[in-house]
Amino acid sequence: AVMTSKVCKSNKCEFLLIQTFGVEAPCKTVEDLTSGVVMAQVLQKINLKKILKGILDYIQEVLGQDINDFPLPDVNLIGEHSDAAELGRMLQLILGCAVTCEQKQEYIKTIMVMEESVQHVVMTAIQELMTKETPATGGNDSYVDLDRQLKKTVEELNDALATKEEIAQRCRELDLQVAALQEEKSSLLAENQVLMERLNQSDSIEDINSPAGRRHLQLQTQLEQLQEETFRLEAAKDDYRIRCEELEKELLDVKSQNEDLTSLADEAQSLKDEIDVLRHSSDKVSKLEVLLDFFFFNTVVLENEELRKANAAKAQLETYKRQVVELQNRLSEESKKADKMEFEYKRLKEKVDSLQKEKDRMRSERDSLKETIEELHCVQAQEGQLTSGLFPLGSNDGSDSLAAEITTPEMREHVIRLQHENKMLKLAQEGSDNEKIALLQSLLEDANRRKNELETENRLINQRLMEEQSQVEELQKNLQEQGSKADDVSKCLYSCTRTVLCVIPAPVYWWQ
Repeated sequence: AVMTSKVCKSNKCEFLLIQTFGVEAPCKTVEDLTSGVVMAQVLQKINLKKILKGILDYIQEVLGQDINDFPLPDVNLIGEHSDAAELGRMLQLILGCAVTCEQKQEYIKTIMVMEESVQHVVMTAIQELMTKETPATGGNDSYVDLDRQLKKTVEELNDALATKEEIAQRCRELDLQVAALQEEKSSLLAENQVLMERLNQSDSIEDINSPAGRRHLQLQTQLEQLQEETFRLEAAKDDYRIRCEELEKELLDVKSQNEDLTSLADEAQSLKDEIDVLRHSSDKVSKLEVLLDFFFFNTVVLENEELRKANAAKAQLETYKRQVVELQNRLSEESKKADKMEFEYKRLKEKVDSLQKEKDRMRSERDSLKETIEELHCVQAQEGQLTSGLFPLGSNDGSDSLAAEITTPEMREHVIRLQHENKMLKLAQEGSDNEKIALLQSLLEDANRRKNELETENRLINQRLMEEQSQVEELQKNLQEQGSKADDVSKCLYSCTRTVLCVIPAPVYWWQ
């Protein structure tokens, strides 16, 4: 209800604002606004939603204020039903932007030339909007002082307007009193004229003792009192008029001070924004410097660690190379020994083969001697000299009895000689064969065992050599990775340094 009454009081101001759009339809009454014709012509030029969004963005971003407590107008109600309350809120926001923009002096001058009632309504709307505004971000002490001084100036301006209104009201009352006194004076003059006429007709007014003289004296005294009261009221009116002019001058001075303070507040806001940007840049520079020092320290530590690892790996690699060379030398020596043993084995095998052939030859001679002995036994059997059957030719007892039974001395001597040679050959062949076979078997076993040991050692050496080669490759790969990491860290440090140099703006001072 209060808002509706305020909107009703500000109809003239609203009409003046609507007329700035240059509409063709009449817009002098509320019915002209609510008919929809004027609003339709205005909406052809503007969009209420875009205007509301632009107003809010201007208040929040440019002026740095929040109006969360102020009820925002509903543009749908304005467009559909021409709601007067919502229209008043919309015009109140537009009025707040007008008196705080860069061209505010022109709008303030326009407001000052309006009627006093319109000025009062406009100032009330501005004051209500300013009470709902709160700073969007916390400022420094200077900005707070300027804001406090600005509010104090607005309060003084409101007090001056109230005082002006009271003086104007008092002047109106004095004008009414003067008018009443003038009417009373005119009535008294008329009455005096009538009384004078009556006095001229009846008695002389110079006679104080007469009723006409007393009445004349009383009326003259009353007239003088009324004239003095009139003079006093006119003097008071002149004093109040002078006071009103002084208050108007003070109001103009306060408005000029308000404009100066507003410009100072804008300048303080811009300086505060620059200080915030510089503070943010300084914090960012500090963080980047700490990060740069940390990266540099880590790079130095990593380089020292990798250098130490590389030196250790290099020493270990040299040790492994020396061991590999020693193992290769041992492998070559063992290979030579194995080749020599294999050559000895082949030579001994050839000897064994030759001995085996000799053994086979002696066995064939033994078999031939056995056949000869059997033939002799057959001859003796034919002659009837043998008394018993044939004995085994392989045993010694049979050979002795056979030699005893041979009667012919030549044959007996030949048989004994052959048996002795056969026995000696058997003994020699068996001994040499056993010794050679045992020797060859032992040599063969030693050669096989040595060969197996060399093969095992060779396999272990090859496995260890492969492991060392894999470790060497891994160390080389790690060294390459660490080198790439060091390059990446150097690039990162360079980019961070360039970023720091780019983000630090040049200091902007308020006197510039």
